[in-house]
Amino acid sequence: MIDDPEIPSTGISSVAENQTSWRVWAPKADRVELVLGLGSDAQRFPMESIGRGFFECVTAHIETGVRYAYRLDGGPPLPDPGSRSQPDGVNAASAVWYPETFRWNEGAWGGVDRSRLVVYELHVGTFTPEGTFDALIPRVETLLELGITAIELMPVGQFPGTRNWGYDGVFPFAPQNSYGGPDALQRLVDACHRLGMAVFLDVIYNHFGPEGNVFPQFGDYLTDRYKTAWGPALNFDGQGSDAVRALVLENARQWIRDYHFDGLRLDAADQIFDRSPRPILEEIVEVVHREAARLGRPAHVFAETDLNDAPRFLLPRDRGGYSLDGQWNDDFHHAAHVVLTGETNGYYADFANGPAALAKAYECVFVNDGNYSPFRGRRHGTTATEFRGDRFLAFTQNHDQIGNRLKSDRYASSLAPSAVRLAAGILLLAPRIPLLFMGEEYGETRPFPFFCDFQEPGIIQALRDGRKAEFAYLGWEAEIPDPFAPSTRDAAVLSWSWDTAQRLGLRNLYRDLLRLRRELPALADFSHPRTRLIEGGDPNSVLAVLRGGSNPETSPEVRIYFNLGPDEQPPLEDWMTQPLLFRSEIERYGGPGSEPNSWDGRLRPHEFVLLGAG
Repeated sequence: MIDDPEIPSTGISSVAENQTSWRVWAPKADRVELVLGLGSDAQRFPMESIGRGFFECVTAHIETGVRYAYRLDGGPPLPDPGSRSQPDGVNAASAVWYPETFRWNEGAWGGVDRSRLVVYELHVGTFTPEGTFDALIPRVETLLELGITAIELMPVGQFPGTRNWGYDGVFPFAPQNSYGGPDALQRLVDACHRLGMAVFLDVIYNHFGPEGNVFPQFGDYLTDRYKTAWGPALNFDGQGSDAVRALVLENARQWIRDYHFDGLRLDAADQIFDRSPRPILEEIVEVVHREAARLGRPAHVFAETDLNDAPRFLLPRDRGGYSLDGQWNDDFHHAAHVVLTGETNGYYADFANGPAALAKAYECVFVNDGNYSPFRGRRHGTTATEFRGDRFLAFTQNHDQIGNRLKSDRYASSLAPSAVRLAAGILLLAPRIPLLFMGEEYGETRPFPFFCDFQEPGIIQALRDGRKAEFAYLGWEAEIPDPFAPSTRDAAVLSWSWDTAQRLGLRNLYRDLLRLRRELPALADFSHPRTRLIEGGDPNSVLAVLRGGSNPETSPEVRIYFNLGPDEQPPLEDWMTQPLLFRSEIERYGGPGSEPNSWDGRLRPHEFVLLGAG
């Protein structure tokens, strides 16, 4: 179906030097008018039905910034569901914007190979006090110096108001106006590429937000056949679905073609329902890869999913898969979280045997790989060991795992400093693509609560009730910050400060571990490691991880020992048979120990060490 000439895409374009073409899918309407301008000065142009629910017209060339809307059967003007710019918000007219007017200056940017990705997830609205695309640019060099190779923006499609996580967007083509709009987003990606940073975008193809959503007035973009956790799903396989699929494929194409993004993260891909012979996920990957090839660089598509079904998502099309480049690995987080916090409520019940679960996550990718899940009350998942570790993004913190906690607390505000350092080692020494959440690298203690800026009373009440029910389901009953208060967003703005010994030490730890990942062949080897637990698997266990060694000449073996508990561990004989390459609990990282060359073989609380030939 990709690029089917019989299925035009919704949108506007400059078709000639002196003409602009307008097209919209509105099968629910018998008549559609283009409204150019605002108020009494607005001009109206009848649009011609061209079949299959599409209407189009051609006008003289319209300059960037001119407001426009569509009238359906004589009704009120509505913004364009395919709008590229909403400078006045979700309930106002759309604005003309031509992506091709931007002059790219990326230098010799050629993208980043998957195996070199170190991803840094950030929320544009709280990463800086200004909360804009432009304000983000001055911080890019600091992230590069740390060892980050790609930033991943939480969703930026236009949402109601000025503050939101981004998952309530209702104009998927239009970058948020309060962040700076489409021009500023192009400037951000261009600047990142000149500096050497890749840029990923989190996109939402499972639902639209509840406020300002005009899609249902135009056509059956949504379906009641499937329900997501946030309302009706997008219509990818019902009547009229060809146009919906074309819209989503054009959206994926836009981010690569018009904004030069280096990849997409597909939000809740398990909530993208499609029984078509060619699933939409497969077509999205094909579109993204094709557009990136035209730019002469790679682009990566990663799915967020907790189905633990790697073959379905990662296998190539000719073997029955969707051909995605990778997927998020929730099991890694859950196992590490239980080890670090001892929490076993909700879905953490499946990982209650913390150290053993973490060992399995290291060695087998999924902890639930076909075994019985107490949380679900059934078997869950399948094996994933046929895929290398660089097909999976691992994390110990992200926006969901922080923001959907009762206090939205980060590890640095709830764990001992030694345990926070252990979390860094668990993540960065794993054979996975690491994903950091903004501020994690220096121990940010400001929370990241859910916040939004809806105006409709019914939506506000429904959201408050829903959040309360979600927390009660997890066994948490207490007051949470008001999502609608501006102060809730303000509390989440990063301090961007590492002026204390603990914060500076933690940042040094992240930087040095990322350097080791680049320099030690064994840590660049994404083969599945061998693991064993010392001291019987209780919370005070030592987890031994063997990386590399498959080819001693090019990838000599490195042994990693993690003290997973708060008690000191005495030396073992084999700990002293290989040279010490690294230890975490030293003054440089905020710990109590001296430099590595004086190590006596004991593992201090939460300490981890690397041994090997280097």
